[in-house]
Amino acid sequence: MVKRYPVVAGFFYESRPDRLRKEIERVFLHELGPRKLPATSTKRKAESLGFVVPHAGYLYSGPTAAHVYYRLASEGMPEVVVLIGPNHTGLGSAVAIMDEGSWVTPFGEVEIDSELARAIVRNSEFIDINYEAHMNEHSLEVQLPFLQYIFGNGFKIVPITMLHQVPETARDVANALIKTLKEVKRDVVILASSDMTHYEPQDIAKKKDMMAIEKILNLDPDGLYRVVMRENISMCGYGAVMALLYYSRELGAKKAELLSYTTSGDITGDYSAVVGYAAIRIVK
Repeated sequence: MVKRYPVVAGFFYESRPDRLRKEIERVFLHELGPRKLPATSTKRKAESLGFVVPHAGYLYSGPTAAHVYYRLASEGMPEVVVLIGPNHTGLGSAVAIMDEGSWVTPFGEVEIDSELARAIVRNSEFIDINYEAHMNEHSLEVQLPFLQYIFGNGFKIVPITMLHQVPETARDVANALIKTLKEVKRDVVILASSDMTHYEPQDIAKKKDMMAIEKILNLDPDGLYRVVMRENISMCGYGAVMALLYYSRELGAKKAELLSYTTSGDITGDYSAVVGYAAIRIVK
């Protein structure tokens, strides 16, 4: 069986299980995080369609990401988490999925839902089965230890990376998910992995990010794309977020809510060139 081993353990997050657990607990308790540890519900309460979650090193974006996982824990474990994120490496297909095997972290292995992944490919015009795109990509990997912390290893995943981030591909990913989930019944949550503005002064980064966040909160994927292009916003996973928004709108999402927004400057105290992080929930 194919195993995808971690590439940023020991760099973006701790590589030893004991230290990783303590690190995750620190970001939950951080003043910029939820400030309390999550309580994982033993009963599934599927109230959220998906979340926007950052993917930097835990030192920087961990407290913001913790808001997503705090909320998700309260809803109980879904059968499958569909992880959609940008392709930073430039390797592999324009839109790439892994359809078998498992992903390994310091907390153990999480299995890919092969049946669901292959059905998504059949229902898509753009998604290819391609492992190269995933081997060195961190945007999805960093979500797994959080998920394992709150749920253990009992859930499955479907990992999708997007190198080609335009409305056409985002809409295709969303439509493939919608069609597939009518055929292959699963209790699914979608995580769209994205950081916001990169390496601009705090005031400029926050101004740009709030333009993008406004479109997300309005469930407006086309508006998000336009503002990212017009304002030259260096948000890296806008395609993944667009896919989540197209998907959510089609399924009748009622609203989106901003759980947290921070920048790396809020951690380091250096506001001269920050990266923005947003945690956003899409409500059924």
